[in-house]
Amino acid sequence: MKKIIDILPLLVFAALVLVLLSFLSDRDDQLETVLIDSTFPEFSLTDLSDESSILGKKDISQLPALINVWATWCIACRVEHPFLMKLKEEEALAIYGLNYKDNREKALDLLNRDGNPYVFSIYDYEGRLAIDLGVYGAPETFFIDKEGIIQERHVGVIDEKVWADKFQKYLDE
Repeated sequence: MKKIIDILPLLVFAALVLVLLSFLSDRDDQLETVLIDSTFPEFSLTDLSDESSILGKKDISQLPALINVWATWCIACRVEHPFLMKLKEEEALAIYGLNYKDNREKALDLLNRDGNPYVFSIYDYEGRLAIDLGVYGAPETFFIDKEGIIQERHVGVIDEKVWADKFQKYLDE
């Protein structure tokens, strides 16, 4: 009986780990959003590189486009950054940044050091636009088609495979 009592906490812990792993393995990077097939929401926020410049929906004028939610504190964002730089050079679409709950100076330093794939970055220090988009964290990316309609949302890093599986089809249409 004493052996069972000694092992019981370990068994309970192992069961909890299995439940957690099961939950995480079922995670789908395609989160439901009411914004699919909708226009991008209205907003009024400053440009990351010029705090006197107020940006709005009308400024996202080059379409099709990606809206990429990123931050300097986001390790995954740094992983996807080289791929965004490659997309900027190789694809016929604009990439707009949404700098999410970040430090302006650190964000500008990162873009100056590692390159800037964005037409501009919207500075969303309080996360207001991110809330309107239903953002869970960074990175997240939205594809906006030629008509200004959100067609796709991806949570996580964009790489060659994700690009080919989820986004390329919109440019091929």
